[in-house]
Formats: sequence, structure tokens, C-alpha cells
Amino acid sequence: MSPADYVAAFGIGLAGAGHCLGMCGGIAAALSLGGQTRPSLTLAYHGGRITSYGALGALLGFLAGSINLAAWTLGLRYLAGVLLILMGLYIADWWRGLTLVERAGAVLWRPVQRFSSRFLPVTSPGQGFALGLGWGLMPCGLIYSGLAWAATAQSAWGAGSLMLAFGAGTLPAMLATSFGASGVQSLLRRRGLKVLIALLLIASGIWTLYLVASHGGHLLQRSLPVPGEAPASMPMQGGPMEGHSHHG
Repeated sequence: MSPADYVAAFGIGLAGAGHCLGMCGGIAAALSLGGQTRPSLTLAYHGGRITSYGALGALLGFLAGSINLAAWTLGLRYLAGVLLILMGLYIADWWRGLTLVERAGAVLWRPVQRFSSRFLPVTSPGQGFALGLGWGLMPCGLIYSGLAWAATAQSAWGAGSLMLAFGAGTLPAMLATSFGASGVQSLLRRRGLKVLIALLLIASGIWTLYLVASHGGHLLQRSLPVPGEAPASMPMQGGPMEGHSHHG
């Protein structure tokens, strides 16, 4: 994984602050009881939420990496570039197509929501952590597309760590809600910040697609078997934003 991958993942979480507040803000605010913030409950909840992101990312990364075909790897790299562009458009409110993903995910979310409701009201850190684990699965276009993008790393560690970085990016807005820091919320909701991060994501996506288009043929060529030799295996190198650029 490259540092740019983690910066992108953190930026997606940070720029999605307004969306995160709409989806999770009510629960985060509810952890402040009677005007008194309960830090242990708040931190446990967010710890569970981010843990669920990391665990899901690791699972999907492992599954994606279990298929060792050059065409599959090439397809995932194209997918990584496209998803970066779509998430950028979504964050800047220039295209809301990811809401279709949210509507589809709502079907899977309902049983999780019913189960998670058992931990309300939250009275202990253990309950807060369990609630966060469930709430990390809510139908959110940024979470689902972020998971798909992270999976293109084709490794449990790579995808899991990317989703942890994404979760860390959501923390400023969520903690500001929990602890009543309205100034931080206002800063994170500024249009200029969202557009800046969106443009960087879109540029990264375009660059990723360019690299894949430029070097994808080499990747496929290396996977072709040479007479008398076994086919070469093509594990993915680098993170989802990196193209295959070396020549053998």
C-alpha cells in the first residue's frame, strides 16, 4: 500500500462528514446523556464502528486476493479508478448515483438494525462497542463503495487497513457531535473542503485509469503461458491507486 492510498481513504471519510452525521449522528449524540458526555461509551461505540469497517475490508480483500488471474487483477484496478471518481462526484454532490447502493443495502441492514437495537440504551462500554459493530454495516454509499475500492488491494491487510483509515477520517465529525464541538462540525461541512477532497479523488481516479490502460496489456501478456512452462501467477502489487508500471 502507498501513503496516497491511506490519504485518499482518510479523505473520503473526512469529506463525508455531513453524510456521516446524517446517518450516525443521532446515535453519537444519544451517547451524551443528560447533557453529560460519557467518553467511555462514545469511544467504545466509535471503536466498534471502525472495527467493523476494518474487519469487512479485510474479509473482502482476502476474497478478492484469492483469485489469482491477471484479467481479474486488471478488472479490479479499473474498478478502483472508477470508484475513486464516483466517490469524488458523490462527495461534491455532483452525482448522487451511490444512493442506489444505499437503497439496495437497506434490505441487508434491517435485520442488523433490529439486532443492534438490543444494545439500546447504552449503559456500558461493551454495549457501546457492540452497537458500533452493528452500526458500521448501515446502508451508506460511501461505506459500501469504500469497501469495494479497498478490496481492490487484494489482501486482507491492505483492504482492512484502508478501511481503518477511512474510519479514522469519519472521527472528527462524529466526535464533534458526541462532545458538542459545533465549530468543528461547521468546519467539516464547508463546501470548499468537500470540493477540494472530491477533486483530488477524481484526479486520483483518472490517474489510476490512465496507468492501468497504459500498462494493462503488459500485465496480461506476462500472464500468458510460455510453451513448456507453467502459467505465471499475477498477484497484485501495490495499493488500489497504483498502476502496474514496471517492465520485465
